[in-house]
Amino acid sequence: MAVTGNGPLAGVRVVELAGIGPGPFAAMLLADLGADVVRVDRPGGGGLAVNPAYDVTNRNKRSVLLDLKSAEGPARVLDLVERADVLIEGFRPGVAERLGVGPADCHARNPKLVYGRMTGWGQEGPLAHTAGHDIAYIAVTGALGMIGNPHEPPAVPANLVGDYAGGSLYLVIGVLAALQHARTPGGAGQVVDAAIVDGTAHLTAMIHGMVAAGGWQDRRGANLLDGGCPFYGTYETSDGQYMAVGALEQQFYDEFTRLLGIGDQAPARKDPARWGELRESVAARFRTRTRQEWTEVFEGTDACVAPVLSLREAPHHPHLAARGTFTDFGGITQPAPAPRFSATPSAVTSGPALPGADTASVAADWDVPALTALTGKGE
Repeated sequence: MAVTGNGPLAGVRVVELAGIGPGPFAAMLLADLGADVVRVDRPGGGGLAVNPAYDVTNRNKRSVLLDLKSAEGPARVLDLVERADVLIEGFRPGVAERLGVGPADCHARNPKLVYGRMTGWGQEGPLAHTAGHDIAYIAVTGALGMIGNPHEPPAVPANLVGDYAGGSLYLVIGVLAALQHARTPGGAGQVVDAAIVDGTAHLTAMIHGMVAAGGWQDRRGANLLDGGCPFYGTYETSDGQYMAVGALEQQFYDEFTRLLGIGDQAPARKDPARWGELRESVAARFRTRTRQEWTEVFEGTDACVAPVLSLREAPHHPHLAARGTFTDFGGITQPAPAPRFSATPSAVTSGPALPGADTASVAADWDVPALTALTGKGE
């Protein structure tokens, strides 16, 4: 049976050349939105040591097994490309070309193809051929230097800021924009160069504007949104947990200080000279109760205060549970597809694609009989 998918991208075909990190996540997002994503896995695997059965970034996809270094591997990929709308790859610059599946090879078979390239440094520049990871990419853009306490090393925000925000999401935006162009009269396929350094730098646009206007100091822990402000930060509770405070506007600040119990002693919020005094007052009050007790105090108010939850706790938060922000599929609790669509809802319809498990169905659905003959693998 042909895969039609759920969501607004139903009918869009995507070839993903297996990689790690932001490329697979971008392809997962396209799959969540309904695209038929076929992941081309390599024999023997590669990348991070994650059991494929638990790799949620491969949900809603199908997998075929091809050796791109074999005599026939590139030809079979090009067979898929001829029938696809999008290709995503995350090799270092020049590798796809050497393998025979670069943009020129693919566009010769399919001029309408959107060729998405996911890298850290981009296709050009002095560091383009250099190895790297999220932390290095966000370091040179200035983003990492903004995060953390002023007298401590910068805090590492997992790989969310670079790999996924500056990388995956920008690749998806680029792919969708290029796909729209390719489908217009006279439109053609093109290459989308999604570099994590470019996307992460782009994320700091508002901050650069504030720096230019004199409203942001170029150092950690001295600004409204970087922990320097005492009414925008985190505070420890009596049980060693934390509450997050974001009471920026005056009306929210008034509600926050009233419910916290310091309304009659809180210094003026707009006086940075007294921020240290205010921080001490706020911290002292939060240490008098548990996280749960403070959660009950602030729940449902406009004080802009929330408990800091762990990954395992988050799915059980009443609001997230009511919205179905997380879902259980195949025994794995995981974030549900986002965003949401009123007319073309998306869903998790299949678990992580196991390498090579879908060769027969892809060969049939995409009309590439040589695929099965080459791999000899079915479902």
